[in-house]
Amino acid sequence: MLQQNGAPQVAAIQTGGNLFRERCADCHGAEAKGDRGPDLTRLWTSEAADGRAFQIIRSGVPGSIMPPSQAPDEEIRAVVAYLRSISTTTAGPGARGNTANGAANGERTFWTSCGGCHHVNDRGGRLGPDLSRIASSQSREALAKSIREASASIASGYEAVTLVTRDGQRIRGVRKGEDPFSIQIMDTRERLQGYVKADLRDVSRDTQSLMPSFGVDRLADRDLDDLLDFMATLRANTAR
Repeated sequence: MLQQNGAPQVAAIQTGGNLFRERCADCHGAEAKGDRGPDLTRLWTSEAADGRAFQIIRSGVPGSIMPPSQAPDEEIRAVVAYLRSISTTTAGPGARGNTANGAANGERTFWTSCGGCHHVNDRGGRLGPDLSRIASSQSREALAKSIREASASIASGYEAVTLVTRDGQRIRGVRKGEDPFSIQIMDTRERLQGYVKADLRDVSRDTQSLMPSFGVDRLADRDLDDLLDFMATLRANTAR
């Protein structure tokens, strides 16, 4: 194991920083604050964070762009030492403090405003993407933008469409499949439906997400921070 103090730890941090910039910065940013991958400077909210970080690097994150690593254990530990050294949180019994309270408020906000369409573990709706592992694949900044500007980036498989039947009925939902002759959608009542295009008057691919944008008039900055704190725990839950 790496020593926590002294020259060996300093050398490990330097080595880990070099390895991080070589292997990880493309997704997590040069300063580990997130890009295509999540912000890694906020992992150390408990003493167990070293072990969780090691396992995430070793095993990767299924269903995301994070692959497993075949690097030697010492190299992974060096990267973990580097990430701990640049952490913006402090591990320890009182480290969560207001963050824990914020996460509790954020969880209430999630189930009030988001859970009708989004699924987390065994609960919630399915019209929007499953968010059970969302913080393992999205940075805090990216999540904040997707909440504030819902149509800025729409996940594949959740593009909104509006169908108009021959009798003028309008049906809105998310596109699940399509070929030259038919289209399959999940409508806003979460029913999977298939339609023959010849029976439709129009098929419109919407540029606006079915999810509304949560501006400050709908979600205050403080409540957004709390919601993001809750979503960060989803990453922690998958790393046990």
